Amino acid sequence: MSFEEKRASAFLLVAVAGYTAYVILVLPAFASTPLSQVEYVSAMLATIGGAVVVGILANVTIAVATPREARRIDQRDRDIDRLGRRAGEGFVIAGSVGALSLALLQVDYFWIANILYLGFVLSAVFGSAARLIAYRWGTPAW
Repeated sequence: MSFEEKRASAFLLVAVAGYTAYVILVLPAFASTPLSQVEYVSAMLATIGGAVVVGILANVTIAVATPREARRIDQRDRDIDRLGRRAGEGFVIAGSVGALSLALLQVDYFWIANILYLGFVLSAVFGSAARLIAYRWGTPAW
């Protein structure tokens, strides 16, 4: 497994784990509290911050464990990275447009924040998945 493939795997795991932790922290409040009054901000900030820290630590750990590979990035790695970015960026755009639409409709902040968070998470998941698929089966010849 190449250095960049390891990084994509770590990014995928961190994104899924971070969002899962957020849902686990916020979900119990839905049973007894109206959605507009659910305390989600601290859980969201904690899981985003935690994911950033864990992601950095994972990248450093991978780089320290494989120092020679960390410096070798070839054209294939660049092409796969570009493919992954393209696969994920649509979700950031969709989340942003969705959040903007909700803001214009004056919907509760809970929904605006959560659609943005979900857009970023889906971008990370699908972008990383596209990278991992490309590393295993190659990039499409467009």
